[in-house]
Amino acid sequence: MPKALDVWLAKTSEEALNPELPICDPHHHLWDDPANPHAPYTLAELRADTSAGHNVVRTVFVDCMTHYCADGPEELRPVGETAYAREVAEESARTPGAEIAGLVGYADLTLGERVMPVLEAHLEAGGGRFRGVRHSTAWDPSEGIRSYRNPPPGLLLDAMFRQGAACLARLGLSFDALAYHHQLAEVASFARALPDLTVILNHTGIPLGIGPYAGKREEVFRHWRAGMAELAGCENVFVKLGGMGMPSMGFGWHQREAPPTSEELARAKAPYFRACIELFGASRCMFESNFPVDKVSASYTVLWNAFKRVVHDLSPAEKAALFHDAAARAYRLVG
Repeated sequence: MPKALDVWLAKTSEEALNPELPICDPHHHLWDDPANPHAPYTLAELRADTSAGHNVVRTVFVDCMTHYCADGPEELRPVGETAYAREVAEESARTPGAEIAGLVGYADLTLGERVMPVLEAHLEAGGGRFRGVRHSTAWDPSEGIRSYRNPPPGLLLDAMFRQGAACLARLGLSFDALAYHHQLAEVASFARALPDLTVILNHTGIPLGIGPYAGKREEVFRHWRAGMAELAGCENVFVKLGGMGMPSMGFGWHQREAPPTSEELARAKAPYFRACIELFGASRCMFESNFPVDKVSASYTVLWNAFKRVVHDLSPAEKAALFHDAAARAYRLVG
């Protein structure tokens, strides 16, 4: 990561709370492209974060448009990312520290049935670690809100997209859903239409706080909670609790002179996380780091301290689910 960020993060330093609690971090990326603003974030940087005090035992890599094949059929080029992530994962298994146990890649689900050979290529390239696909559907009409991959509106309702997603279910793979808070009804419709598909909602459903949503946190929260309540009725849906350090959430932590403490983060995030746990149950919720993207707002140790503060009063079984077991079940991680 950029050295200036490391200097800034060091201004707020904490010891890890409950350092014995096993953690599966189900959402992180890897970048070694110097043109990427989050780079470098390789196994070395990941290990530095995951070994800084918390008991992170395994992780899941999630697609981030890196190391695509330079040639060959366009639809197969993302398989290069899975091959790259597999190499890093195998290295993580040979060395002390958290193992990258699962891989989530990208495949163009709008191919419909024609996506099947792409998924099979991912499975082969993943060497037993490939677990599913993330195809971003996050769309907002506002020009000031940048969407990952810039998808068109309504993808989750598209018949060909759903046909492609059905191929995931047939292969026992999962779907990581990336959508904004005002699209949660679409996610619910998608999940209901594919009850055999495990759907994993990313980043707490992204309650936006910038552009036309700036200064409207209570209104957005009500809209977001109504969408989450509808989505909770879909038993095949899990939720990743995290991603709220992204600037699009509108908290502005990345602009402060010093990073927030875990107490500050916990106060801000608790209404969202506790609502998710209330609606979905701990068995379908999992804390995520979303590193290095969320690293612009807090260090890894402070972030996981905040998560632990939010659920300090829950039972040991609920904490086990939130920090490890729900992720292991959703991504079918053995042991």
